[in-house]
Amino acid sequence: MLSIPEFDNLYLDMNGIIHQCSHPNDEDVHFRISEEKIIADIFHYVEVLFRIIKPKKIFFMAVDGVAPRAKMNQQRGRRFRSAKEAEEKIKKALEKGEILPTESRFDSNCITPGTAFMARLHEQLKYFINLKISTEKSWEGVAVYLSGHETPGEGEHKIMEFIRAETTKPDHDPNTRHCLYGLDADLVCIM
Repeated sequence: MLSIPEFDNLYLDMNGIIHQCSHPNDEDVHFRISEEKIIADIFHYVEVLFRIIKPKKIFFMAVDGVAPRAKMNQQRGRRFRSAKEAEEKIKKALEKGEILPTESRFDSNCITPGTAFMARLHEQLKYFINLKISTEKSWEGVAVYLSGHETPGEGEHKIMEFIRAETTKPDHDPNTRHCLYGLDADLVCIM
């Protein structure tokens, strides 16, 4: 069995988790998922990571906020391409005579700062955090931070900014053990 080392702090770049839970199977034109199921799956994902890592001091969740202009252009292009590909897959399925569900597919474009979905998710995450702190012993004594979609910057950048700020505090322990979790291919952290 794999032994997980002890960590003081756990940092989650939430957007990879949100995307994984909201559209895990883009290839299947029949796949549908409700917002309630997405949020429940996000909570479960976070719970599992928390249970595995067991942070002792800090738990920091960072949702992407407004990105720099160049990144927004890149994201927009990727979203248009994925929407066009999804449209083509649906068209091919209908041409084959497949019967598709009548409810609409979850539009992953709403995983964007400032959307109604992100506002609802933020409120649900705050509720989830309060519930865990008040009902689970493992969450007691851990400082929990949620940097939401309304705070500018990508999740991994907000995490690194937080860590840098923590290291400047006079009572900072240089032996603090960090665990950073994210699904971005460009996420590299050296400490």
